[in-house]
Amino acid sequence: MAMLPLVLHWFFIEWYSGKKSSSALFQHITALFECSMAAIITLLVSDPVGVLYIRSCRVLMLSDWYTMLYNPSPDYITTVHCTHEAVYPLYTIVFIYYAFCLVLMMLLRPLLVKKIACGLGKSDRFKSIYAALYFFPILTVLQAVGGGLLYYAFPYIILVLSLVTLAVYMSASEIENCCDLLVRKKRLIVLFSHWLLHAYGIISISRVDKLEQDLPLLALVPTPALFYLFTAKFTEPSRILSEGANGH
Repeated sequence: MAMLPLVLHWFFIEWYSGKKSSSALFQHITALFECSMAAIITLLVSDPVGVLYIRSCRVLMLSDWYTMLYNPSPDYITTVHCTHEAVYPLYTIVFIYYAFCLVLMMLLRPLLVKKIACGLGKSDRFKSIYAALYFFPILTVLQAVGGGLLYYAFPYIILVLSLVTLAVYMSASEIENCCDLLVRKKRLIVLFSHWLLHAYGIISISRVDKLEQDLPLLALVPTPALFYLFTAKFTEPSRILSEGANGH
């Protein structure tokens, strides 16, 4: 949940920056700085205060995340709201982090975009910021409702989403071979970012007591990108349409 704002920032910055804009890289760096500072500040203000680690309760089962469902109702008349966060601070710390992300974004990004996004129109240069004002409330609701489910399923979600977004990006950028990938440094940065997500998902799934068996799976990180590059020429839409018109 802490990585999602950064990934979404990068996605919308890339989506709205335009092919001729040279400001995307600086916006990517600024988004990374915002999320990193928000994470550090969140850790510093959490218990124990002033250090970069947290003291958390152990998660035993899924129901630990939804203690509000266990409020007692004596004589089935009045519900006593006496439950607390059993997984403290794993549930509320995400909301604090999102709040700091939003504050830092509103303080830093508009000034940066106004200065360097000269390749975009006045109505387009702030669209990545407007997008963040939409996805932060969505992420907040997602954490509030599905925090427990995400706690157990996030490695698989990361793997699936990173695969889908990589395929969408390479398709939208019309990348069909390695030469197309090396034309722009920005494309390599996006590729390496997805590889980091792949690696993070694989490490999250790995078993602590059997790391020597699971970590070799990291060698599979480049496989999706290589598979796309090797098969893109066979699925190019114009080729399919031309072969269909020829009766093949």
